[in-house]
Amino acid sequence: MPIEENDFIRLNYTGKIKANGEVFDTTYEEVADEAGIKVEGKDYHPIVLSIGADQVLSSLQDQLIGLEVGEEKTIEIPCENAFGKKDPSLIQLIPMKRFKEQNIRPFPGMPISLDGQQGTVRTVNGGRVSVDFNHTLAGKDIVYEVKVEEKIEDDVEKIKGLIDVYYGNPNINLDKTDVEIEDGVAKITLDKLAGFEQRTVQEVTLAKFAVARVAYENIASVDKVQFIDEYQEVVPQETDDVADVFGEETEEVPEVLNEDDE
Repeated sequence: MPIEENDFIRLNYTGKIKANGEVFDTTYEEVADEAGIKVEGKDYHPIVLSIGADQVLSSLQDQLIGLEVGEEKTIEIPCENAFGKKDPSLIQLIPMKRFKEQNIRPFPGMPISLDGQQGTVRTVNGGRVSVDFNHTLAGKDIVYEVKVEEKIEDDVEKIKGLIDVYYGNPNINLDKTDVEIEDGVAKITLDKLAGFEQRTVQEVTLAKFAVARVAYENIASVDKVQFIDEYQEVVPQETDDVADVFGEETEEVPEVLNEDDE
């Protein structure tokens, strides 16, 4: 059956700049490696996409409707429907002293964050630094090569897919993430490794809200989402083998936290 609004799908894609074919994003590890944009430690796989949830450009999403599972398509998007035209007013001159105050030595091409805005250093000239706060793809026509890999029917798998997309913790094992849906409430107990965060509480809260919002707006069986923080005392096993405690076997201590062994 063709893809419709509110369907959940697994999508593989590669995004390129139309003018030169430069790859700027992809779900394929080999393509990322060849393009020189591979991120070490990243798990490359099809993304879970809820059609209509504004997870991707609307001009891309609209052209996914009607495709069949297994179908491939090349989608061209002009800059005004992608990341916008370049706005000259977003190219600003910043005094060098603002960088020195933060112990930063700017150089052309350097990504920076200033007053909550993301930008890229264009030039460094004497006491002034030219910074472009336009999106890096602003003013560029782009092309997406897409393939619909699967249509997801199971609501639990839909939510796990949203966690994978939005939560942003690569250490989370979705197989150890528990999702139960009962009486319109989706209860999510994340894998224990989700507790080892290096982000702010605000960032984690926003990630959870994104998962919840897309779930209750696009999954008919879900009206409310609860994230459950669960803590349990772990009692170490007694041992007479000193090596088990102080020797080479100490690397096995993390197995105490293995959910399968609890």
